[in-house]
Amino acid sequence: MTEIVLFLEDIDPVIFYGTNNSLLDKIRGFFPKIKIIARGNELKCIGEEAEITIFAEKFNEIVEYYQKYHRLEEDDLEKYFFDAGHMKSASNGEFEHVIVFGTSGKPVRARTVNQVLLVNDYKNNDLIIAEGPAGTGKTYTSIALAVRALKEREVKKIILARPAVEAGERLGFLPGDMKEKLDPYLQPLYDALHDMIPFKKLETLMEDGTVQIAPLAFMRGRTLENAFVILDEAQNATVSQLKMFLTRMGINSKFIMTGDTTQIDLPKRSESGLLQAMRILADIEGISIIRFDERDIVRHKLVRRIVKAYEQEENNGKDSPVSSVKEGRMP
Repeated sequence: MTEIVLFLEDIDPVIFYGTNNSLLDKIRGFFPKIKIIARGNELKCIGEEAEITIFAEKFNEIVEYYQKYHRLEEDDLEKYFFDAGHMKSASNGEFEHVIVFGTSGKPVRARTVNQVLLVNDYKNNDLIIAEGPAGTGKTYTSIALAVRALKEREVKKIILARPAVEAGERLGFLPGDMKEKLDPYLQPLYDALHDMIPFKKLETLMEDGTVQIAPLAFMRGRTLENAFVILDEAQNATVSQLKMFLTRMGINSKFIMTGDTTQIDLPKRSESGLLQAMRILADIEGISIIRFDERDIVRHKLVRRIVKAYEQEENNGKDSPVSSVKEGRMP
């Protein structure tokens, strides 16, 4: 069974539910397999994943319609909920790769080949290394898997970490208390979590330690059991840091490391721990290494072209006219 909470944002519940819940009762009648509980501007929905997915899709269409036209009448609801021609069938596999439902009820899916591979490999491996360029959804997909694992009680906590390499992990030089020092480097992780866990709920989970976000250096000396642990920007961990991180793995834990080996910010004398790990761990059972590429980029269409252009420049190397000029050897 799947349980999600949908939020009526900028919509009066009375408008959506109808007088004396007349519209809500019609919705319940059309989705008899889903238990729908209305509390103010929240709709708790409990049922099979396929049914919940269809309902959530229709719910989001209604919200978008209202935000565009600032009206919502019975005819509008019938168009989206009650017309069989508008209903999507879960049997066609469209929702096969739904990972978790976001805070607005919108499904978070594996959208590319390697994202799907990441989701599938998670089932049979306790350590996954996901390497590739920015915008390919490595971290976002990993966090979605972590949130799902927590909701389904596969783990007891989520731990997200990053090397604070921009500060050299010398956080004492930054102003403010610990949280203020760390937040600038961990904000991308907060953003992903906020997409999948309601704000107040996330605050509670962080206060009681169920969700933890910390720099990599804070992992030292810990044993991480019954946890889903994600190390983001792993290319900026040194060899010793990454070895320390990997040896934190405890019983019933899942580890995912994400990174982009073309964006290493370590001093030139320091080897990236991620590069070494990908070399020496490749043939170990229980470890999966997934290489994302520009085909997985889900940001603005220009990002894919930009990444491709930089790759071509790197591959051309010294053969490019610009490189020749710099070295004083005109073609």
